Amino acid sequence: MKLILGNKNYSSWSLRGWLAAKQSGLAFQELITPLFGEDWDKRRNKDGLAPSFGKVPILWDGDNVIWDSLAIMEYFADRVGRDRFWPKDEGARGMARAMVAEMHSSYGSLRSECPMNIRRKFDGAQFSTGCQEDIVRILTLWAEARARHGDGGPFLFGTFGAADIFYAPIVSRFISYKVVVPGFAASYMQAVWEHEWMQEWVAASEEEEWVIEQYEATPGAG
Repeated sequence: MKLILGNKNYSSWSLRGWLAAKQSGLAFQELITPLFGEDWDKRRNKDGLAPSFGKVPILWDGDNVIWDSLAIMEYFADRVGRDRFWPKDEGARGMARAMVAEMHSSYGSLRSECPMNIRRKFDGAQFSTGCQEDIVRILTLWAEARARHGDGGPFLFGTFGAADIFYAPIVSRFISYKVVVPGFAASYMQAVWEHEWMQEWVAASEEEEWVIEQYEATPGAG
């Protein structure tokens, strides 16, 4: 299998697809296609990106082509067993699916104002009302998941799974933009950040030389 990814420093959706691939336990080859830049339009058509119109991540598995990080995760779950990704308890599984779906479709203000940038720590970030509401909503969901279903470990539903895969870029954003969070959230964020796969991704992002200028600005500055 071949997994095509964007810049590890900036591409939150690539991080989700990559973590899903790691969670599957299946062997895969990863290929990095730097996002944007002068030759982006040419490169995205020759690097295996055409089926998704230049979006990343993309999974090639023989003749099967799967794009979109949620579709990739579900593809892996079908391959290796859904219990590897989703909680076994019916109530926990339902909540995890709802949280993943909300992450996949929501939080537009947070996404636009605070793009993932693992290498940077932004001082003095100012968040819009919409962005603050997104942050509060996420922290509320984290609190409920941990309180109701987090007894089995430090992650949202105890053990590392689909919800943590999808909220891992949020953890990165909260760290980069120095979002003030309550103690339970800080503990959860530490567990995600120190996970061996996350540390592998962070180390790779720090070695990248590519810079996307529009993702380097401090929110609310100037």
